[in-house]
Amino acid sequence: MLALGLVVAMMAAAAIGPFALSPGRILAVLSGDRSDAQAVTVLWNIRLPRVMAAAMVGAALAAAGAAYQTTFRNPLVSPDILGVSAGAGFGAVLGLLLGLPVMAIQLLGFAMGLATVGLVLGLTLALRGTGQVLVMVLCGIAIGALAGAGISLVKLLADPEQQLPAITFWLMGSLAGVKRPDLAAALPALLIGAAPLLALRWRIGLLAMGDDEARAMGIDATRLRLLVIACATLMTAAAVALAGVIGWIGLMVPHMARLLTGPRFDRLLPAAILIGAGFMVLVDTAARSIATLEVPLGILTAVLGAPVFVWLLARGARPWSE
Repeated sequence: MLALGLVVAMMAAAAIGPFALSPGRILAVLSGDRSDAQAVTVLWNIRLPRVMAAAMVGAALAAAGAAYQTTFRNPLVSPDILGVSAGAGFGAVLGLLLGLPVMAIQLLGFAMGLATVGLVLGLTLALRGTGQVLVMVLCGIAIGALAGAGISLVKLLADPEQQLPAITFWLMGSLAGVKRPDLAAALPALLIGAAPLLALRWRIGLLAMGDDEARAMGIDATRLRLLVIACATLMTAAAVALAGVIGWIGLMVPHMARLLTGPRFDRLLPAAILIGAGFMVLVDTAARSIATLEVPLGILTAVLGAPVFVWLLARGARPWSE
């Protein structure tokens, strides 16, 4: 049912826009009919790349959020807990300040996101070892704050008429400029990050029981946690490099999936991926349809995410794995 819902959401997103496309025209173009030149151009060059990008970003952030929440045994953890979003954002805005091409901006954001988490893990190892989850989270908060300060400095130095509006809009999240080459560049990182999480989802689920219980089941909790962090970071950095900083998806979508599947990670992860993809497609469709000017994605996800966060706080006294 979730897969069917995703297909319906993507079909609706491909149909909605200033140049409306009926389902029949969409199916005709997808089947190879090239007689309708306008429909072919709109669908292949504008709509489908954006719809696919939204699905990829939503799936990546939701999967990373589910993985982080299970690994850290905390329902309020999101993909930016180790500073990856702030680091990728700093790299991208730095590229915008330097006037780099779009592909170079995305690569710089991706590289800075990975470098940020690498620095966090290095500091954790130097301080108390990789098994100290609390130290890792605190290092992530500190490094993320430094990256946020770097973003503020770049905004201060940017040209207020040319560069600053682009930086501000990008930091709020947008898929307006996505093209097919952007998808090709982001897809390998997303697949490389998702494949181990899907293949090892049963083992990852054991981390929610605690390190001692996981070791009793023959799982090297430290190595597995590092692998999960690396995969989730890779996916988050790729998503941020593609679409900008989009909050709340990695926090609320895993909870939406958990309501359907329960806390078992082997069931939770596929559900979170499908719900995240469909949710992001719908949010992006609303962002480009509800107003004359496109609404940044981060605004819409925050409007939806804040009530969810309050609800999570209200039930915080209950065990999160119930």
